[in-house]
Amino acid sequence: MAMAAALALLPGAAFAQTPDLQPGEQLEKLQFPAATMELKGWTKFGKGRVYTLPVKAGQHVKISYSTKSKFAFLAIFDLAAPDDEAIFGTDEDGESYSITVKNSTTWLLRGYYSKASPRRGLSAPYSILVEPE
Repeated sequence: MAMAAALALLPGAAFAQTPDLQPGEQLEKLQFPAATMELKGWTKFGKGRVYTLPVKAGQHVKISYSTKSKFAFLAIFDLAAPDDEAIFGTDEDGESYSITVKNSTTWLLRGYYSKASPRRGLSAPYSILVEPE
């Protein structure tokens, strides 16, 4: 259910290299880091940040997500994929994603607050670590 909420926040973004943003969202274009990079933000709907991260075939990367909220999650989408399914989501797959990239592409990292959660608070702080391995 939480993954469906993340998909609802991403209309058509998987079909283009530039994602569609919700009103008030800010896009931050990242470069693949040489050392561990930490991103801090809030899941505030309509005022949050989303990140694009270009990855190249053969790169090893680990992305870890942490938050104190049990209703905040991270979804990672491949912007070159023909469908809008997340390749990773902390609601179903755990708190970290470690992979050797098969094809060069751009990922979209989106922290979000589950719409299926109680309505109090509606936002939460988070931290994302992007670690080249």
